Amino acid sequence: MRTRTLGRTRVPVTGLGFGAAAIGNLYTPVGDDEAHAALAAAWDAGVRYFDTAPHYGVGLSERRVGAFLRTRPPGSYTLSTKVGRILEPAARAGAADDSAAGFATPAAHRRVWDFSAAGVRRSLEDSLERLGLDRIDVVCLHDPDDHARQAFGEAYPELERMRAEGLVGAIGAGMNQAAMLTRFVRDTDVDVVLCAGRYSLLDQRALPALLPAAAERGVSVVVGGVFNSGLLADPGPGATFDYALAPADAVERALAWQDLARRHGITLRAAALAFPYGHEAVTGVLVGTRSAAEVADTVRQFTAPVPAAFWQEARAAHLLPAAVPTPTPPGEERPA
Repeated sequence: MRTRTLGRTRVPVTGLGFGAAAIGNLYTPVGDDEAHAALAAAWDAGVRYFDTAPHYGVGLSERRVGAFLRTRPPGSYTLSTKVGRILEPAARAGAADDSAAGFATPAAHRRVWDFSAAGVRRSLEDSLERLGLDRIDVVCLHDPDDHARQAFGEAYPELERMRAEGLVGAIGAGMNQAAMLTRFVRDTDVDVVLCAGRYSLLDQRALPALLPAAAERGVSVVVGGVFNSGLLADPGPGATFDYALAPADAVERALAWQDLARRHGITLRAAALAFPYGHEAVTGVLVGTRSAAEVADTVRQFTAPVPAAFWQEARAAHLLPAAVPTPTPPGEERPA
Protein backbone atom coordinates (compact mmCIF):
# COMPACT_ATOMS: atom_id res chain seq x y z
CA MET A 1 0.00 0.00 0.00
CA ARG A 2 1.54 3.29 -1.11
CA THR A 3 2.35 5.78 1.66
CA ARG A 4 2.74 9.56 1.44
CA THR A 5 3.13 12.30 4.03
CA LEU A 6 0.62 15.02 4.84
CA GLY A 7 1.61 18.47 3.64
CA ARG A 8 5.04 19.46 4.88
CA THR A 9 4.82 17.19 7.94
CA ARG A 10 6.33 13.78 8.52
CA VAL A 11 2.92 12.22 9.23
CA PRO A 12 2.47 9.27 6.84
CA VAL A 13 -0.84 8.04 5.42
CA THR A 14 -1.57 5.09 3.20
CA GLY A 15 -3.29 5.89 -0.07
CA LEU A 16 -6.39 4.09 1.16
CA GLY A 17 -7.66 5.07 4.59
CA PHE A 18 -10.23 3.43 6.86
CA GLY A 19 -13.16 5.77 7.46
CA ALA A 20 -14.68 4.72 10.77
CA ALA A 21 -18.14 6.32 10.59
CA ALA A 22 -19.68 3.02 9.50
CA ILE A 23 -18.42 1.15 12.56
CA GLY A 24 -20.02 3.88 14.65
CA ASN A 25 -23.31 2.30 13.55
CA LEU A 26 -23.97 4.69 10.70
CA TYR A 27 -27.59 3.95 9.64
CA THR A 28 -27.51 0.31 10.82
CA PRO A 29 -26.00 -1.53 13.79
CA VAL A 30 -22.58 -3.16 13.60
CA GLY A 31 -21.51 -5.57 16.34
CA ASP A 32 -18.24 -5.22 18.22
CA ASP A 33 -16.83 -8.39 16.67
CA GLU A 34 -17.82 -7.30 13.17
CA ALA A 35 -16.22 -3.88 13.67
CA HIS A 36 -13.02 -5.47 14.97
CA ALA A 37 -12.96 -7.85 11.99
CA ALA A 38 -13.29 -4.94 9.58
CA LEU A 39 -10.41 -3.09 11.22
CA ALA A 40 -8.29 -6.24 11.26
CA ALA A 41 -8.99 -6.90 7.58
CA ALA A 42 -7.92 -3.37 6.71
CA TRP A 43 -4.73 -3.77 8.72
CA ASP A 44 -3.95 -7.11 7.07
CA ALA A 45 -4.41 -5.45 3.66
CA GLY A 46 -1.81 -2.80 4.51
CA VAL A 47 -4.06 0.08 5.53
CA ARG A 48 -2.37 2.17 8.23
CA TYR A 49 -4.50 5.33 8.16
CA PHE A 50 -7.60 5.35 10.39
CA ASP A 51 -10.02 8.27 10.62
CA THR A 52 -12.70 8.66 13.27
CA ALA A 53 -14.61 11.41 15.12
CA PRO A 54 -16.64 11.97 18.30
CA HIS A 55 -19.69 12.56 16.09
CA TYR A 56 -19.64 8.99 14.74
CA GLY A 57 -22.02 7.08 16.97
CA VAL A 58 -21.56 9.63 19.80
CA GLY A 59 -18.17 8.18 20.65
CA LEU A 60 -18.75 4.54 19.64
CA SER A 61 -16.47 4.77 16.62
CA GLU A 62 -13.60 6.20 18.66
CA ARG A 63 -13.97 3.51 21.31
CA ARG A 64 -13.89 0.74 18.71
CA VAL A 65 -10.95 2.19 16.78
CA GLY A 66 -9.02 2.69 20.00
CA ALA A 67 -9.71 -0.85 21.21
CA PHE A 68 -8.25 -2.19 17.96
CA LEU A 69 -5.25 0.11 17.71
CA ARG A 70 -4.24 -0.63 21.29
CA THR A 71 -3.36 -4.11 20.00
CA ARG A 72 -0.94 -2.66 17.46
CA PRO A 73 2.52 -1.17 18.07
CA PRO A 74 2.54 2.60 18.73
CA GLY A 75 3.94 4.47 15.76
CA SER A 76 2.91 1.79 13.27
CA TYR A 77 -0.25 3.63 12.16
CA THR A 78 -1.67 7.12 11.68
CA LEU A 79 -4.80 8.04 13.62
CA SER A 80 -7.00 11.01 12.79
CA THR A 81 -9.94 12.40 14.73
CA LYS A 82 -11.89 15.65 14.76
CA VAL A 83 -12.93 18.48 17.06
CA GLY A 84 -15.89 20.87 17.14
CA ARG A 85 -18.51 18.73 18.84
CA ILE A 86 -18.29 18.10 22.59
CA LEU A 87 -20.15 15.03 23.85
CA GLU A 88 -22.17 15.81 26.98
CA PRO A 89 -24.20 13.22 28.95
CA ALA A 90 -27.82 13.12 27.83
CA ALA A 91 -30.41 14.49 30.23
CA ARG A 92 -32.08 11.07 30.39
CA ALA A 93 -29.73 8.22 29.55
CA GLY A 94 -31.30 5.59 27.31
CA ALA A 95 -34.34 7.74 26.56
CA ALA A 96 -33.81 7.67 22.81
CA ASP A 97 -31.52 6.46 20.08
CA ASP A 98 -29.30 8.56 17.83
CA SER A 99 -31.22 7.89 14.61
CA ALA A 100 -31.93 11.60 14.08
CA ALA A 101 -28.18 12.07 13.56
CA GLY A 102 -27.98 8.96 11.37
CA PHE A 103 -26.52 6.50 13.88
CA ALA A 104 -28.16 3.33 15.19
CA THR A 105 -26.85 3.65 18.71
CA PRO A 106 -28.29 4.77 22.07
CA ALA A 107 -28.21 8.52 22.54
CA ALA A 108 -26.37 8.35 25.84
CA HIS A 109 -24.69 11.65 24.96
CA ARG A 110 -25.68 14.79 23.12
CA ARG A 111 -23.47 16.81 20.79
CA VAL A 112 -22.65 20.41 21.70
CA TRP A 113 -21.00 22.59 19.08
CA ASP A 114 -17.85 24.19 20.47
CA PHE A 115 -15.09 25.72 18.37
CA SER A 116 -13.60 27.71 21.24
CA ALA A 117 -9.94 27.21 22.14
CA ALA A 118 -10.94 25.52 25.40
CA GLY A 119 -13.47 23.38 23.55
CA VAL A 120 -10.81 22.16 21.12
CA ARG A 121 -8.51 21.19 24.02
CA ARG A 122 -11.31 19.44 25.85
CA SER A 123 -12.46 17.60 22.73
CA LEU A 124 -8.99 16.22 22.12
CA GLU A 125 -8.63 15.14 25.76
CA ASP A 126 -12.05 13.45 25.66
CA SER A 127 -11.13 11.66 22.44
CA LEU A 128 -7.89 10.36 23.94
CA GLU A 129 -9.88 8.99 26.87
CA ARG A 130 -12.42 7.25 24.62
CA LEU A 131 -9.65 5.87 22.41
CA GLY A 132 -7.57 4.72 25.36
CA LEU A 133 -4.45 6.04 23.62
CA ASP A 134 -1.88 8.68 24.54
CA ARG A 135 -1.53 10.29 21.10
CA ILE A 136 -3.57 11.32 18.06
CA ASP A 137 -1.59 12.08 14.92
CA VAL A 138 -4.02 14.28 12.97
CA VAL A 139 -6.77 16.57 14.28
CA CYS A 140 -9.27 18.30 12.00
CA LEU A 141 -11.97 20.86 12.65
CA HIS A 142 -15.21 19.01 11.88
CA ASP A 143 -17.99 20.68 9.88
CA PRO A 144 -17.45 24.31 10.97
CA ASP A 145 -19.86 25.50 8.23
CA ASP A 146 -22.02 27.59 10.58
CA HIS A 147 -19.22 28.53 12.96
CA ALA A 148 -16.70 30.24 10.69
CA ARG A 149 -15.83 33.16 12.99
CA GLN A 150 -15.07 30.97 15.97
CA ALA A 151 -13.40 28.27 13.87
CA PHE A 152 -10.94 30.69 12.27
CA GLY A 153 -10.58 32.99 15.27
CA GLU A 154 -10.31 30.49 18.14
CA ALA A 155 -10.29 26.83 17.09
CA TYR A 156 -7.71 27.02 14.32
CA PRO A 157 -5.15 29.04 16.36
CA GLU A 158 -5.52 26.47 19.15
CA LEU A 159 -4.76 23.68 16.68
CA GLU A 160 -1.63 25.59 15.65
CA ARG A 161 -0.56 25.82 19.28
CA MET A 162 -1.17 22.11 19.81
CA ARG A 163 0.93 21.29 16.77
CA ALA A 164 3.72 23.58 17.96
CA GLU A 165 3.61 21.86 21.37
CA GLY A 166 3.98 18.48 19.68
CA LEU A 167 0.62 17.22 20.91
CA VAL A 168 -0.42 16.41 17.34
CA GLY A 169 1.54 15.92 14.14
CA ALA A 170 -0.79 17.49 11.58
CA ILE A 171 -3.84 19.75 11.63
CA GLY A 172 -6.62 20.55 9.21
CA ALA A 173 -10.35 20.69 8.54
CA GLY A 174 -12.90 18.20 7.29
CA MET A 175 -16.09 19.26 5.55
CA ASN A 176 -18.69 18.40 2.91
CA GLN A 177 -18.05 21.62 1.01
CA ALA A 178 -15.14 23.05 -0.95
CA ALA A 179 -15.49 26.81 -0.43
CA MET A 180 -14.59 27.04 3.27
CA LEU A 181 -11.88 24.42 2.86
CA THR A 182 -10.35 26.66 0.19
CA ARG A 183 -10.32 29.50 2.73
CA PHE A 184 -8.54 27.26 5.24
CA VAL A 185 -5.92 26.40 2.60
CA ARG A 186 -5.37 30.02 1.56
CA ASP A 187 -5.65 31.81 4.90
CA THR A 188 -4.16 29.38 7.43
CA ASP A 189 -1.26 26.96 7.76
CA VAL A 190 -3.21 23.69 7.73
CA ASP A 191 -1.43 20.51 6.66
CA VAL A 192 -4.46 18.67 5.29
CA VAL A 193 -8.09 19.11 4.36
CA LEU A 194 -10.60 16.29 4.21
CA CYS A 195 -13.05 17.00 1.42
CA ALA A 196 -16.08 14.70 1.44
CA GLY A 197 -18.23 14.21 -1.64
CA ARG A 198 -16.97 17.21 -3.59
CA TYR A 199 -14.46 15.44 -5.83
CA SER A 200 -16.00 12.40 -7.44
CA LEU A 201 -17.11 11.11 -10.82
CA LEU A 202 -20.39 12.99 -10.32
CA ASP A 203 -19.28 16.11 -8.44
CA GLN A 204 -16.11 18.11 -9.09
CA ARG A 205 -16.83 21.25 -7.08
CA ALA A 206 -13.41 20.97 -5.43
CA LEU A 207 -11.63 21.37 -8.77
CA PRO A 208 -11.88 25.08 -9.65
CA ALA A 209 -10.41 26.54 -6.44
CA LEU A 210 -9.67 24.07 -3.64
CA LEU A 211 -7.41 21.61 -5.42
CA PRO A 212 -5.27 24.23 -7.23
CA ALA A 213 -4.87 26.21 -4.00
CA ALA A 214 -3.83 23.07 -2.12
CA ALA A 215 -1.30 22.14 -4.80
CA GLU A 216 0.15 25.67 -4.77
CA ARG A 217 0.50 25.79 -0.97
CA GLY A 218 1.63 22.22 -0.42
CA VAL A 219 -1.50 21.19 1.50
CA SER A 220 -2.64 17.58 1.25
CA VAL A 221 -6.19 16.81 0.20
CA VAL A 222 -7.77 13.60 1.44
CA VAL A 223 -10.95 12.78 -0.46
CA GLY A 224 -13.88 11.14 1.27
CA GLY A 225 -17.28 10.21 -0.11
CA VAL A 226 -15.95 8.94 -3.44
CA PHE A 227 -19.18 6.96 -3.84
CA ASN A 228 -21.31 10.03 -3.03
CA SER A 229 -22.95 8.15 -0.12
CA GLY A 230 -23.83 5.11 -2.24
CA LEU A 231 -24.87 6.01 -5.76
CA LEU A 232 -21.44 5.32 -7.26
CA ALA A 233 -21.18 2.01 -5.42
CA ASP A 234 -24.53 0.60 -6.53
CA PRO A 235 -26.56 2.84 -8.84
CA GLY A 236 -30.21 2.16 -9.35
CA PRO A 237 -33.63 2.70 -7.76
CA GLY A 238 -33.40 3.64 -4.10
CA ALA A 239 -29.73 4.64 -4.28
CA THR A 240 -28.62 7.61 -2.20
CA PHE A 241 -26.67 10.66 -3.32
CA ASP A 242 -25.32 13.06 -0.70
CA TYR A 243 -27.28 11.22 2.02
CA ALA A 244 -30.66 11.60 0.31
CA LEU A 245 -32.60 9.72 -2.36
CA ALA A 246 -30.66 10.19 -5.59
CA PRO A 247 -32.37 12.40 -8.19
CA ALA A 248 -33.15 10.84 -11.56
CA ASP A 249 -30.47 12.75 -13.47
CA ALA A 250 -27.76 11.64 -11.04
CA VAL A 251 -28.90 8.01 -11.32
CA GLU A 252 -28.81 8.31 -15.12
CA ARG A 253 -25.24 9.60 -15.07
CA ALA A 254 -24.14 6.94 -12.60
CA LEU A 255 -25.63 4.20 -14.77
CA ALA A 256 -23.80 5.64 -17.79
CA TRP A 257 -20.54 5.45 -15.81
CA GLN A 258 -21.36 1.88 -14.83
CA ASP A 259 -22.02 0.84 -18.45
CA LEU A 260 -18.71 2.40 -19.51
CA ALA A 261 -16.86 0.59 -16.74
CA ARG A 262 -18.32 -2.74 -17.76
CA ARG A 263 -17.24 -2.22 -21.36
CA HIS A 264 -13.68 -1.76 -20.13
CA GLY A 265 -13.76 -4.79 -17.84
CA ILE A 266 -13.68 -2.88 -14.56
CA THR A 267 -16.22 -1.93 -11.91
CA LEU A 268 -17.76 1.44 -11.25
CA ARG A 269 -16.34 1.25 -7.72
CA ALA A 270 -12.80 0.85 -9.07
CA ALA A 271 -13.23 3.92 -11.29
CA ALA A 272 -14.67 5.97 -8.42
CA LEU A 273 -11.75 5.07 -6.15
CA ALA A 274 -9.15 5.81 -8.84
CA PHE A 275 -10.59 9.10 -10.05
CA PRO A 276 -9.37 11.50 -7.29
CA TYR A 277 -5.74 10.54 -7.95
CA GLY A 278 -5.84 12.36 -11.25
CA HIS A 279 -5.09 15.56 -9.34
CA GLU A 280 -1.65 16.15 -7.85
CA ALA A 281 -3.05 17.64 -4.62
CA VAL A 282 -4.80 14.42 -3.62
CA THR A 283 -2.82 12.39 -1.08
CA GLY A 284 -5.36 9.74 -0.17
CA VAL A 285 -8.95 8.55 -0.12
CA LEU A 286 -11.03 7.52 2.88
CA VAL A 287 -13.65 4.80 2.50
CA GLY A 288 -16.12 3.81 5.17
CA THR A 289 -16.50 0.04 5.61
CA ARG A 290 -18.40 -1.97 8.20
CA SER A 291 -17.29 -5.57 7.64
CA ALA A 292 -14.28 -7.63 6.62
CA ALA A 293 -16.03 -8.47 3.35
CA GLU A 294 -16.55 -4.80 2.52
CA VAL A 295 -12.90 -4.09 3.31
CA ALA A 296 -11.76 -6.92 1.04
CA ASP A 297 -13.90 -5.64 -1.82
CA THR A 298 -12.70 -2.06 -1.32
CA VAL A 299 -9.06 -3.13 -1.40
CA ARG A 300 -9.65 -5.17 -4.57
CA GLN A 301 -11.28 -2.21 -6.30
CA PHE A 302 -8.68 0.25 -5.04
CA THR A 303 -5.82 -1.83 -6.44
CA ALA A 304 -7.52 -2.72 -9.73
CA PRO A 305 -5.92 -0.94 -12.72
CA VAL A 306 -8.19 1.43 -14.65
CA PRO A 307 -7.10 1.70 -18.30
CA ALA A 308 -6.39 5.05 -19.92
CA ALA A 309 -8.94 4.17 -22.62
CA PHE A 310 -11.67 4.26 -19.98
CA TRP A 311 -10.94 7.90 -19.17
CA GLN A 312 -10.59 8.78 -22.86
CA GLU A 313 -14.01 7.35 -23.63
CA ALA A 314 -15.49 9.12 -20.60
CA ARG A 315 -14.37 12.44 -22.06
CA ALA A 316 -15.68 11.54 -25.50
CA ALA A 317 -19.05 10.65 -23.97
CA HIS A 318 -19.09 13.97 -22.06
CA LEU A 319 -19.18 12.19 -18.71
CA LEU A 320 -16.15 14.26 -17.70
CA PRO A 321 -15.39 17.85 -18.71
CA ALA A 322 -12.17 18.30 -20.65
CA ALA A 323 -10.53 20.28 -17.81
CA VAL A 324 -10.83 17.46 -15.26
CA PRO A 325 -7.50 15.62 -14.83
CA THR A 326 -7.58 11.83 -14.89
CA PRO A 327 -5.27 9.26 -13.30
CA THR A 328 -2.28 7.91 -15.16
CA PRO A 329 -2.35 4.09 -15.18
CA PRO A 330 0.67 2.41 -13.57
CA GLY A 331 3.59 2.15 -15.94
CA GLU A 332 2.42 5.00 -18.17
CA GLU A 333 4.10 8.39 -18.25
CA ARG A 334 1.99 11.39 -17.33
CA PRO A 335 1.97 13.94 -20.19
CA ALA A 336 4.14 17.00 -19.60
